[in-house]
Amino acid sequence: MMRNAKGSLVRPVPLPASASWPLVTPLSPSVAYASDTPDALDDQYEGRLQGYTYAREGHPNADVVAARLDMMEGIDGGVVTGSGMGAVSCVLMGLLQSGDHVIGGAQLYGRSTRLMAEDLPRLGIATTLADPCDVAAVRAALRPETRLILVEVVSNPSLRISDIDGLAGLCREQGVLLAVDNTFTTPRGFRPFDHGADIVIHSLTKLLAGHSDVMLGYAAARDPELAARLRVFAVTCGLAPSPFDCWLAERGLLSFELRYDRAQATAAVLADHIAGLKGVKRVIYPMREDHPDHARARGLLAGQGGTMVSFELDGARTAANAFTRAADGLCFAPTLGDVGTTLSHPATSSHRALSVEAREVLGLSEGFFRVSVGLEEPEVLMRIFSQAVAAAI
Repeated sequence: MMRNAKGSLVRPVPLPASASWPLVTPLSPSVAYASDTPDALDDQYEGRLQGYTYAREGHPNADVVAARLDMMEGIDGGVVTGSGMGAVSCVLMGLLQSGDHVIGGAQLYGRSTRLMAEDLPRLGIATTLADPCDVAAVRAALRPETRLILVEVVSNPSLRISDIDGLAGLCREQGVLLAVDNTFTTPRGFRPFDHGADIVIHSLTKLLAGHSDVMLGYAAARDPELAARLRVFAVTCGLAPSPFDCWLAERGLLSFELRYDRAQATAAVLADHIAGLKGVKRVIYPMREDHPDHARARGLLAGQGGTMVSFELDGARTAANAFTRAADGLCFAPTLGDVGTTLSHPATSSHRALSVEAREVLGLSEGFFRVSVGLEEPEVLMRIFSQAVAAAI
């Protein structure tokens, strides 16, 4: 109950009572929440009463977003964090300890790779990278102390398709946790818990929020005990999300399925168009028959290719510069999932920390681009790409 001292203007009076309610979730920016008595605060902390205390420990806007994502992924108890990497860190650091071993997909997002290669070993957690498309390779990387395997359904930016069903079977056999970063695929394209995953991670910053004005992450675990550990770690380490970002993200989620379906349909058309342009060495899109994991993609993703297209130009940095200059109307920016189509150049953004040789192993040349397809008309994008590729020859 809010106490309202008569005549005091230091604290706000309670909101007026109303028989109706807002159509839009109210924004609740308050950091602190007042309780009636110490007993009432005890009841909140010990679970006898529902309520908020301090925003780092939870706030209404985060809980609303978490509940929506829980419904989408078919789970309960997910936690929203201040960024996608906050969610990845929450899983790896919140569930592992010194002496443990973790296996990561060989083509994880650049910062996830750095976390595994540099930060976890510093904390006494051993790491190995293995090809998630090859269950035998992952099996060979297992150790007695392996506790968790982290993969992306669709790798960034090479768009390889992990053998999620095979990895889930391996993890069940070995008693190892399977964590799946579902950012590229989203619950619209794939639901990891339905395929045996123990943990699901999202960067809400991307497709789910969808407007390049939010930075948030999400992590959820099938086991309630693991979910509780994730939440405690997030609170302890200050991974709390901004109420305003959560409020914006909920707005984005309301149109997410429409945006995803529209962009996915355009991506399939655009991939075929780019593949026919002179000056393009290769195009990568899961539903194209020349994709190395095409058969698995059709089965695992139920025919959904997603909203990302990657391609490689003939030529090196000079061609890449010429292409972006001529791609009038598109944004060259290190992001994805916006309402507008964006171009990303891994060699100078997500994978810039890797050596040239390491990028070559991954197939990421100076002419390699990732396209996050937006909501433009397909004909508009085809015209832009035709002009830009021609300028790069």
